[in-house]
Amino acid sequence: MSASQRILCGFLNPTLFHSSHSPKLPALILSHSLSIHRPISDPVLSNHQRRATNKEQKGKQQSKPNEQSPAMQSAAAEAVTNRFGGLTVAESSGQTYQVPSPSIQSGGVLQANQDPVQGQIAIWNPKSYGTVSGSTAVEVENTPIDKAGVEIVGNGAEVAVADKSSAGLSKLFNSKALADFTVDNSTYSLAQIRATFYPKFENEKSDQEVRMRMIEMVSKGLATVEVSLKHSGSLFMYAGPEGGAYAKNSYGNIIDMGCESAQVNCGRVLRFGYTAVGVFVLGRMFHEAWGPAARKKQAEFNDFIERNRICISMELVTAVLGDHGQRPKEDYVVVTAVTELGNGKPKFYSTPDIIAFCRKWRLPTNHVWLFSTRKSVTSFFAAYDALCEEGTATPVCKALDEVADISVPVRINCNMLLKGSKDHVKVQGEILEGLVARVVSHESSKHLEKVLRDFPHPPSEEAESDFGPSLREICAANRSDEKQQMKALLESVGTSFCPNYVDWFRNGSVGSHSRNADRSVLSNFLQAHPADFSTMKLQEMIRLMREKRFPAAFKCYHNFHKDDSVSTDNLYFKMVIHVHSDSAFRRYQKEMRYNLGLWPLYRGFFVDLNLFKANKEKAAEIAKNNNANNVNGNSGTSGQEGLANEDANLMIKLKFLTYKLRTFLIRNGLPVLFKEGPSSYRAYYLRQMKIWGTSAGKQRELSKMLDEWAGHIRRKYGNKQLSSSIYLSEAEPFLEQYAKRSPENQALIGSSGDFVRAEDFLAIVEGGRDEEGDLEREQELAPSSLSPSVKDTVTRDEGLIVFFPGIPGCAKSALCKEILSAPGGFGDDRPVHSLMGDLIKGRYWPKVAAERRRKPYSIILADKNAPNEEVWKQIEDMCRSTRASAVPVVPDSEGTDSNPFSLDALAVFMFRVLQRVNHPGNLDKASPNAGYVLLMFYHLYEGKSRKEFESELIERFGSLVMMPLLKSDRSPMPDSVKICLEEGINLYKLHTNRHGRLESTKGTYAKEWSKWEKQLRDILVDNADYLNSIQVPLESAVRQVLEQLKIIAKGDYLTPSTEKRKFGTIAFAAVSLPVTEVQGLLTDLAEKNPKVEAFLKDKHLEDSLKEAHVTLAHKRSHGVTAVASYGLFLNRQVPMGLTALLFSDKMAALEACPGSVDGERITSKNQWPHVTLWTAAGVAPKEANKLPELISEGKATRIEITPPITISGTLEFF
Repeated sequence: MSASQRILCGFLNPTLFHSSHSPKLPALILSHSLSIHRPISDPVLSNHQRRATNKEQKGKQQSKPNEQSPAMQSAAAEAVTNRFGGLTVAESSGQTYQVPSPSIQSGGVLQANQDPVQGQIAIWNPKSYGTVSGSTAVEVENTPIDKAGVEIVGNGAEVAVADKSSAGLSKLFNSKALADFTVDNSTYSLAQIRATFYPKFENEKSDQEVRMRMIEMVSKGLATVEVSLKHSGSLFMYAGPEGGAYAKNSYGNIIDMGCESAQVNCGRVLRFGYTAVGVFVLGRMFHEAWGPAARKKQAEFNDFIERNRICISMELVTAVLGDHGQRPKEDYVVVTAVTELGNGKPKFYSTPDIIAFCRKWRLPTNHVWLFSTRKSVTSFFAAYDALCEEGTATPVCKALDEVADISVPVRINCNMLLKGSKDHVKVQGEILEGLVARVVSHESSKHLEKVLRDFPHPPSEEAESDFGPSLREICAANRSDEKQQMKALLESVGTSFCPNYVDWFRNGSVGSHSRNADRSVLSNFLQAHPADFSTMKLQEMIRLMREKRFPAAFKCYHNFHKDDSVSTDNLYFKMVIHVHSDSAFRRYQKEMRYNLGLWPLYRGFFVDLNLFKANKEKAAEIAKNNNANNVNGNSGTSGQEGLANEDANLMIKLKFLTYKLRTFLIRNGLPVLFKEGPSSYRAYYLRQMKIWGTSAGKQRELSKMLDEWAGHIRRKYGNKQLSSSIYLSEAEPFLEQYAKRSPENQALIGSSGDFVRAEDFLAIVEGGRDEEGDLEREQELAPSSLSPSVKDTVTRDEGLIVFFPGIPGCAKSALCKEILSAPGGFGDDRPVHSLMGDLIKGRYWPKVAAERRRKPYSIILADKNAPNEEVWKQIEDMCRSTRASAVPVVPDSEGTDSNPFSLDALAVFMFRVLQRVNHPGNLDKASPNAGYVLLMFYHLYEGKSRKEFESELIERFGSLVMMPLLKSDRSPMPDSVKICLEEGINLYKLHTNRHGRLESTKGTYAKEWSKWEKQLRDILVDNADYLNSIQVPLESAVRQVLEQLKIIAKGDYLTPSTEKRKFGTIAFAAVSLPVTEVQGLLTDLAEKNPKVEAFLKDKHLEDSLKEAHVTLAHKRSHGVTAVASYGLFLNRQVPMGLTALLFSDKMAALEACPGSVDGERITSKNQWPHVTLWTAAGVAPKEANKLPELISEGKATRIEITPPITISGTLEFF
């Protein structure tokens, strides 16, 4: 039964949907007395704190229980709590136990009723990922919590909303349930996903390759391309009044403390209840759609999604949470995903099912188009390319309506209730953020047609006359008190959406959840037996992310909805999986290719946790259910049926320049403009436009406008930065006035006027949110692997920084010495000097910046490894503030799937380092841990393929110099070297998983490191001849690097393009003809006809005719759709019949007649298709269109070509 069928059945009989929840698992008190056998100190505590804690614990042990003061009890409990990073469990008799490990490879779950073996430790032993070539066990129970990668947070015992809740929490904390909870063979964990959004998939292919693959799949009947409108708002998820309301990385009134510090540094902290705004707006949608029946439908809706464990994801568009691309006229939500969570893998509704769901509940959906034929999908991409630099909502929607096979249109009546999609123009405005295109099943078209028949728009009804105060009115009335704003919103939304305030309130007041919870929650969760298949898969995911050190945090909070069920052996939490960087998604995707059973890493990822004890009978029941689930697979689906894995997630985001102008060039450029000045701001926006591949004409127009904007806003605000939350209050009036000056300016701006003032109702929110609700706004990402092929000139009135993203042993110091001694330097008169990192005391890059300011026109060789984005960002900032360009020099290497440097390169680097003597940085043959240090540098690049590494450097700095390293004809690396390196990598991962950045000479694996370091030296010495033979001689490498640097310094450098074909804005479609064949035709005509010969005699077309084409359609004259319709024949050969030569004293052209491709006639939208050959000075080429009229007036000559000559050319977009 499809989702739409279930929705229809549920509408007719709501009880049909009552799902059977798993019965509550009883909390049973462990029969044996348990104690902490070997506590491990929390790595977050300082040494002083640890001593104080130990002292308190010791004092507690020596005193009698009835003599303890409440303060002593609290301090002791907190000390025990903070030392739960790793546990072993022992009976009071001193006996220890070991649980026989089940076969995790087969998907089995540990059966808790197995008897432990006396004398061994009772610990759950999970599958490990800490290997390169194989699997090596990792002792998870002793692994300290990674401060950087794991963040366990709670709200404290003081948070409650009623006496009953307060009493329950008081009972929980007074009994020190968290501190007393221990993990043993009877401990289980139950994890259920509570809210989530689609997985974030990064395309391995470039945007152009994704387009071509989409077109290919549609052409073969394998898929349909689905395109949806992107409303400019933030991600908001709702799972019911108990299920919770969520932003991307927070819920309720939880503050994302990981981002708070960044806001504190700016003097701003965001505390406003973002989710309260979302709940209010969602509730208001029901009033608008259902009128007097709204309260009843709200209750039914919330009951429906709670019973069926459904999460609704929406784009929350509002003017009260800060400015995006255009301040919306209304506050609203648009449903973008519906997810059935059940008790297994999340299942995402298809778009037809989302539409069915939303039409049942009268919720707004997005505007959707389907392209199921080659003609339509090629026309779509062509239409976008024609509109990408000037497109706004009206022309974009019109063009897509005309070329799509199916359009689910907006239907709105301004005088009646809204019953479908939200009309972007009416509720948000003309400024359109973009489009999202993805591949869906080929059957999607039929499915959608059926849904549209089965779920028609409900009839319009008269709207309720009064909905109560609006969002903006409530915010305006409580402008001075952010807490009161939230309270007023929650009270206004009603009890169906907010029956209690446990996610927002604290003892009747509003406040964020504190961070005083036990830090062992995640450790206990990972050690406990999984109570079901879903829990096992989530444990697997989290272990992998921790062991691979992905940039993510796992933050746990108390689940106050479960107050009445809490006991010392039955604890409930909410976990927020917060991914800090997009690189984590890319790296996780690669892991999924190697382990097909991994669950996806979702965006907006929230999990309900339950830690409990089970007796033997219950444990046996759990094991039985798990075995049954494993046999059945329990593999809920979220992919596209019938599509291969690599194709199911093909997606491309297509944004419009009119939106990016406002958000990325104006809003995001404010810090640069006010902190670093107009010249740095100009460098910033030029780089952004270069990354996007903006056309040269638009770059010139935007540069003129942005320079004027910079001067205007700096004069008005001085050195006080304009707030990014209300930047449109200044930007929109400026843009409106600028647009009025000319039609060209109006096209540049896109839309202006009809401005909404927000200062009176803006929620108390500062700092930047990204487009999905994060506190930290991310920088605009460049199109995948896209670099425009333009010359990057380093002018002589600015400086140059040459830096080295490499690894010790890459010969950067030797290269710098050779460059300094090279005669003539870089071929100009700028001084060249080097700063060697090993000789600089203190922080290196600030010293480089100081040197740049002291010698602004010099060339600096930054002789220090620059291994990551943090350093690259410093160099970019330095370039902007000191008027310099930067050139990265990197060792050439094939790299691996997850590292830009191959093992061959790593071996050479290590070999070179171990040949050093008396190195200034003490990294030489005398260093006892030299191998470890190089492995540490090597892993700083982990997560980037060579292609990603090079593309990012090119996109950041516009150039890249390759330093030759290895000979191309080298023989394979000896197995002994390869095995030694892989063993070192395995050991490095084990060491860092347990000890973080602790030196290798310390910690658990110190002996293993010592042994490996000796083995490394011996093996490299044994293979010295091989390692010397595969290296490119230094002299040759220096010569090639210096040649490349000179080319860049002179301005003759051509930025390498990593795209197969550049794509961008389109003005017209035409067939390009070979110029030599056209010239040959004219020569033949001149030989046969004296008039032609006389006319051509002084025209010198052999030199002036550089190109020849027949224009088929121009977007200014014929419209975007007319141009886009030729996308089907893009790059195809079109026969062109040339029938006559027409000329006058001012112009000449060949009359053309397009032929057919694959039996379909190519027709030109031009009334007279022709090839313009020549125009006199001051005459525009388009004037050649008048030649037929001049013939009729006797002012031009026509020479027939008999028989017509056919020349084939390529159909292209220009």
